[in-house]
Amino acid sequence: MESKANTHKGESRKCRRNVQNDLYVEIGKRLRISRIELNYTQEQMAEILEMSSAYYGKVERGLHGLSLEKLVIVNKKLDMDINYLLTGTKRGEISLGEIMEQCPKSKRSDMEILIKCAMNLAKSPE
Repeated sequence: MESKANTHKGESRKCRRNVQNDLYVEIGKRLRISRIELNYTQEQMAEILEMSSAYYGKVERGLHGLSLEKLVIVNKKLDMDINYLLTGTKRGEISLGEIMEQCPKSKRSDMEILIKCAMNLAKSPE
């Protein structure tokens, strides 16, 4: 009976490891894509993230994950959305063009006034 319980625990750990490995691989892919978009080498990214180039390479390949401290550095120094890095989901961006297209023609002038007021509020000092 004891061996069945141990077998079950071992399978559970193996499953968690696979999920964790899949997550690390996906995070590594997104980190690599962002690095390339930023025109950084792996060495430059490693320096920014305060880690060795070898370790950073392992992070990109999904062999290791990033600590919370490193995720904060990614966010602060690279202005990278941590939600995207972890889940692959980008926060929704509002396109004024799309809003205006969806707005009924009879209300577009009102919408333009609202947008201008919002822009003025954003410019004014607190």
